[in-house]
Amino acid sequence: MICPLLPRERGCWPSPAGDDRPVLDGMRHVLRTGCPWRDMHERYGKWNSMYLRFPRWVSRICGMTCSKPGGS
Repeated sequence: MICPLLPRERGCWPSPAGDDRPVLDGMRHVLRTGCPWRDMHERYGKWNSMYLRFPRWVSRICGMTCSKPGGS
């Protein structure tokens, strides 16, 4: 359901963009526990990737939901 709202990540040939589920789970973990990005578990992926994707995803989702006329 949320995948169409997320911006496509550009991967380069040596490391193409992978599945978004671990990234989303990692972001949810940081928001739920309040831990710093650097302290998140390795199973979610690289912390720096999450840190850089988070503002892009939030602005994309908020831009799509907040810009509707009438507030709904």
